[in-house]
Amino acid sequence: MLTFIGAGRAKTCNGVTRRDFLQVGALGAIGLSLPQYLAAKEAGAVRGDADERACILIFNLGAPSQLDTFDPKPDAPAEVRGPFKAIATKAVGVQVSEILPRLAQIMDKVALVRSCHHNGAAVHDAGWQMMQTGRLFTGGIQTPHVGAVVSYLRGRKTDLPPHVILPELMGRGGGNLPNGQSGGFLGKAHDPFVLNADPSRPNFQVPDLLPPPTLGTARIDRRRRMRDVVDNMVRVFEASESAKQLDDNFQAAYRLMTSAQARAAFDLAREPRAIRERYGMNRFGQCCLLARRLIEAGVRFVTINTFLTVFDEITWDIHGSKPFTSIEGMKNIVAPMYDQAYSALIEDLDQRGLLPTTLVCNLAEFGRTPRVNPAGGRDHWPQVFTVGFAGGGVQGGRVVGKSDPLGGLPAERPVEPGDVVATIFHSLGFDLETHVPGPAGRPFPLVDFGKHEIKELF
Repeated sequence: MLTFIGAGRAKTCNGVTRRDFLQVGALGAIGLSLPQYLAAKEAGAVRGDADERACILIFNLGAPSQLDTFDPKPDAPAEVRGPFKAIATKAVGVQVSEILPRLAQIMDKVALVRSCHHNGAAVHDAGWQMMQTGRLFTGGIQTPHVGAVVSYLRGRKTDLPPHVILPELMGRGGGNLPNGQSGGFLGKAHDPFVLNADPSRPNFQVPDLLPPPTLGTARIDRRRRMRDVVDNMVRVFEASESAKQLDDNFQAAYRLMTSAQARAAFDLAREPRAIRERYGMNRFGQCCLLARRLIEAGVRFVTINTFLTVFDEITWDIHGSKPFTSIEGMKNIVAPMYDQAYSALIEDLDQRGLLPTTLVCNLAEFGRTPRVNPAGGRDHWPQVFTVGFAGGGVQGGRVVGKSDPLGGLPAERPVEPGDVVATIFHSLGFDLETHVPGPAGRPFPLVDFGKHEIKELF
């Protein structure tokens, strides 16, 4: 049963508070029905405008160096400040690195939090878990990705899935740990829809969107009718939860494969060439453009992995020596790609009137060491790093928190992963005191006790 536990401040005419459990029934892969959603809203789990809200989560896999990107220290010693200059931005008094010139021009729309930190191990996988779920996995329990919670509480709005991951799930991170990009204890019904394709490739198609060439929609319809006959013969099995989940998954897949709306949303060929080139004709750039199209089409949550693994790929993981990235590789390959696509996404959303209701957050698993290492790079550093937010009610052009003069520790307003996740939920219209069924069916809070949205952003 889906259980929402609200703040207990509002009462209905019969005296029931929002702290009373609202039983709204089992939730399948196709999401909440309209009566369920309205009941959840009435209970206070979501704000009245929540159905118009969406989120694009850009995960900067590999972890950008805060000193070489969003939190430069121009007055620090050379071994701390690194090789790049700080430049002014469109936000008064806010500087970023010279390797992000386009970001500098849209900083009036972006807010930075320069005091994020966590106490997890300095391995990529641990940071992936904490920053996408708000918690470190313990006791074999996998906490759901924030997009999976959105899927659970609000379901799909159109034929498209509620949560999509582009272009693929995260791969290896070195710690052999779950990456935090699943439905966790909410179940596989709330796993994301994963693109599993590179949208920058010629003749790009979504592998799981269309039926196999040998299986047309007419044959699917026949199989569906035959399935109904078989279902009537096995009513005992059909009464089981396993059968319900199987049927829900079939219905969701059928709905997606036969949807003209879904095909249109994923069809980048419908975009003018100039728009595609504005984002950059590379995997990350086209993922950002595809994310905008999906949000326009009604997807509630899109996660973009800038990279897929820190191995055998040029990423933000700038240890300085092979097989990892050098600081020159970040300057010449990673930063220009990111700078172009991210700035294009923010400008495009703004021009289309989508930015006020679409939160775009830039997260990473940790930061980098405040001193350049002997290889000319920087190593893992969860003690402080920068995350960014735009749209979704966030006031741009501001900085929350501060790192110390060496960019190594929070100096003002420390922020933890739970606060970041709470900020996402707040922007999406959720009551932060809401509970969902956790392991063994026990009520599980959306955010840990003491974790709150970063109020200074709004």
